[in-house]
Amino acid sequence: MAQIIIKQIKSRINCPAVQKRTLDALGLKKMNHSVVKEDTPSVMGMVNKVHHLVEVTKA
Repeated sequence: MAQIIIKQIKSRINCPAVQKRTLDALGLKKMNHSVVKEDTPSVMGMVNKVHHLVEVTKA
C-alpha cells in the first residue's frame, strides 16, 4: 500500500483537545516532526481533522 509523510507545520497551542489527541494518535509530538504512515482511509480521516496543522506528501 502507498505511504505518506505527515509533517506538523503549525503549533498545537490553542487548538481544541480533540485536535491535540488526533496529532498524538498520528504520532506527531512537536513542530517539524515527521512520521510515515500507510495511506488508509482512517489515517486520511485523521489528517483531514488537522489539515490546517499538517503537511502531507507522498513517500
